[in-house]
Amino acid sequence: MKFFKIALPVFLILIVGGCFLMKKFKVNPPINLIGKSYDGELPIDKIKVPEGFRVNVYAEDVENARSICLSPTGTLFVGNRGGDKVLALKDLDGDGRAEKQYVLYSGGNMPNGVAYKDGDLYIAEVNRILKISDVESKLDNPGKPEVIYDQYPTESHHGWKYIAFGPDGKLYIPVGAPCNICDREEPIYNTITRMNPDGSNMEIVQDGIRNSVGFGWHPVTKELWFTDNGRDMWGDDKPGCELNRATADGQHFGFPYCHQGDLLDDEFGKGKSCEDYVAPVQILDAHVAPLGMEFITSNTWPSNYQNRVLIAEHGSWNRTKKSGYKISMVSLDENYNATAYEDFAIGWLNPADEDVWGRPVDMEWMPDGSLLVSDDFAEAIYRISYVK
Repeated sequence: MKFFKIALPVFLILIVGGCFLMKKFKVNPPINLIGKSYDGELPIDKIKVPEGFRVNVYAEDVENARSICLSPTGTLFVGNRGGDKVLALKDLDGDGRAEKQYVLYSGGNMPNGVAYKDGDLYIAEVNRILKISDVESKLDNPGKPEVIYDQYPTESHHGWKYIAFGPDGKLYIPVGAPCNICDREEPIYNTITRMNPDGSNMEIVQDGIRNSVGFGWHPVTKELWFTDNGRDMWGDDKPGCELNRATADGQHFGFPYCHQGDLLDDEFGKGKSCEDYVAPVQILDAHVAPLGMEFITSNTWPSNYQNRVLIAEHGSWNRTKKSGYKISMVSLDENYNATAYEDFAIGWLNPADEDVWGRPVDMEWMPDGSLLVSDDFAEAIYRISYVK
């Protein structure tokens, strides 16, 4: 009894003290939202999409399914943030469901990002970029990846990376802020960078970006668009997360001085003006954690959906009332200004009791016009198709 009289106050002091330090130094606590929250079959009947669309399971038991990319022959590569593996999935019989998994790489340091080019698979860890050459010829035994670049920062906070090849043939790699909110002197932080496929000529392309884990290029203009996660510890409803458009190289999107294009930071915004930075195309809801994004280019979807933007909102981790946990859609006018921000696919979150069973992460188009969606919480890949 004496032990408990001593232990309980100590425990409470540690909890309160930890919360105080977390708020004071503006850092995020460890996040552990990985793994299945259900037993039995995936409850995909809970996913609600517009009339005429259908949701199927493409693959399940895909450990911490994060970033995805598809080869021209149909091999789906899957990165992993919560573990250390990179997987390849194959639909061997053409039934629209992947039944074969290969482990291409293990022992990695948050190997979240994957990108495919000219037969080679590129993998982004926290501080380096790897390459498996001629990957589809050796799925069973790919060997040790080649390191093509290893000079990125080693901080794990926002260190996981989404990567993709641009229309210019270069590999684009974001470098997130190593904090919730801070102003570091090193120019590499808060950026999107790019390099040649062999790892040479790394350069900073865009600045003022807190944590982008999803980007793509407009199918007409070829301009870079990207999502950005807004800062935490500033209340439930500010700032909004962002969908951004880069109209030229070398632009600054505000972080850590200005958020959502019109809201100066209470500490780092002093003496600054939001007019000096590029405002987002669309302010998203606060703390929704937007990750993967895709322009709708499928010729099997209705024509009125073309060139809209789909965003995988991974979902809030510390908001009083949860937000996100869905795929949203942004409509654009002829000048690429946003005209609507609405839900496309919902159901991973039950708003009544805030029970969560899934968290969408990334998206990838299939040759047949269907859309693959990864989920690192349910550890699954879904396939959304238009069937009407």
